Amino acid sequence: MNYKTPVSVLVLVHTADLQVLLLERADRAGFWQSVTGSQDADETLRQTAQRELAEETGIVTDVATLIDWQRENCYEIYAHWRSRYAPGVTHNTEHVFSLELPSVQDVVLAPREHLDYQWLPWREAAELVFSSSNAEVIRELPQRMRQRT
Repeated sequence: MNYKTPVSVLVLVHTADLQVLLLERADRAGFWQSVTGSQDADETLRQTAQRELAEETGIVTDVATLIDWQRENCYEIYAHWRSRYAPGVTHNTEHVFSLELPSVQDVVLAPREHLDYQWLPWREAAELVFSSSNAEVIRELPQRMRQRT
């Protein structure tokens, strides 16, 4: 069996006016999140972020446009998803990236992965996501944007 690597990315897609893109998981209706995905063996983390973004939303971007937050979140893998990992693997390390778009746009979902998407103001997005680390990243977005200007 090909097990997932317990190293992943979270890509926070947003606009300059702090609208955040959220995706609803196909395997857990009602679970909203940012773009996420596991690193493949031959990829850098930036390449993983670029690939997952394209696969999950249809947004194709150069790796240089992705902002690496230099942040790692280590969390326990939910029990219902542990079978995707090698026996004994219980934790994942997630690396955070973001992508700023000029405005909200339609995305093309991977139907096996996501049911729906929506753009929400950052506060609403932070309240809706099921993952506490995802919510923390969204809550940090306004400060990160101010630091870049």
